Amino acid sequence: MSDDTTGALTGDLYGYETLLDDDERKELAGIRRFLDEEVRPRVNDAWASSEFPLDLVPRFAEEGMVGRSYDLEHRPRASRLFTGFIALETARVDPSMATFLGVHNGLSMGSIVLLGSDEQRARWVPDMVALDTVGAFALTEPHGGSDVARGLETTARRDGDGWVIDGAKRWIGNGTIADVVVVFARDVADDSVKTFVVEKGTPGFTPTKMEGKYALRTVQNADIVFEGCRVPAENKLEHGNSFKDVNRVLKLTRGGVAWSAVGCQMGAFEAAIAYAKERQQFGRPIAGFQLIQDLLARMAGNVTASLGMAVRVSQLQEEGVFRDEQAALAKAFVTGRARETVALARELFGGNGILLENDVVRYFADAEALYSYEGTREINSLIVGRALTGVSAFV
Repeated sequence: MSDDTTGALTGDLYGYETLLDDDERKELAGIRRFLDEEVRPRVNDAWASSEFPLDLVPRFAEEGMVGRSYDLEHRPRASRLFTGFIALETARVDPSMATFLGVHNGLSMGSIVLLGSDEQRARWVPDMVALDTVGAFALTEPHGGSDVARGLETTARRDGDGWVIDGAKRWIGNGTIADVVVVFARDVADDSVKTFVVEKGTPGFTPTKMEGKYALRTVQNADIVFEGCRVPAENKLEHGNSFKDVNRVLKLTRGGVAWSAVGCQMGAFEAAIAYAKERQQFGRPIAGFQLIQDLLARMAGNVTASLGMAVRVSQLQEEGVFRDEQAALAKAFVTGRARETVALARELFGGNGILLENDVVRYFADAEALYSYEGTREINSLIVGRALTGVSAFV
């Protein structure tokens, strides 16, 4: 929802969007129209059915929402602030769609851009920018979430002119629809974590859709099994040779999760405002009741504080001085505030808040996934604590 006279987002009370230049704001307005007019009418049905509307995939590329974080031959890198606002706009309409793009744009393509050679980038990135190729990112395992850095069980062994991967991955977003999957496996020869690109249809690569998921239902999460999965040597990313290299990608994308969490709570907040103006009780709109206005003010504070932190994250990234603890703090804080905001929004709706037709229950459920993925609050808190004290509390 935006102000009819200015086009500004209702949830952007401090006008952070005005930090964008005029061309960026014009382009962002076009993306906003596309999301509101073409994506929003589809999201509740997709969420309810747990199916991804694949016909929308090329439209994201046509609207310029893909690959904007990277310098490309035909298009220079956009500002970090602008790409952050793209994530916000997508999530305020549907956090599932924002997650699809975050996995493809950030985790998968980001791994290839940051860890691949020039030849590897030229091989995969152009088709990923066009969304002719959809990407996924396979790090988490059935027995390894927060401790995956030390407990990675998937293995890779060099065999002749290629590598053989064995093991399993879990919670892999886009896993069943991806054309390329960035896979992290422990080299049995030197115990280091190496990075591979496994292409759809490779023998020994079996993705299976996870069922019974009640957050980000539109995202196609997969269990993936690797059984003697042979990949050619040129599919090992040249600069992906340790878990420190993995962290280079995660530091970049945790900032994106913060932006998505801002969008998630902004979507719920805007829905709550609209409902409060429409819903009549005791002969007048509930927007005129003090308790309702208190809920809205608390939500406004959360959204504004979260957006301010996300903006600063993008500025630090732009300046090239972004640190691990800053990424971790943003991810932990903003997803925590999102969890509270969507709960307050659901409270404002009363019983109607659990009806999908009113949207807020979708944000309520989706916030739980944002709160957990790409590092739980506890793990990110320990990263921050280590930076503050100089003492590691990791086991």
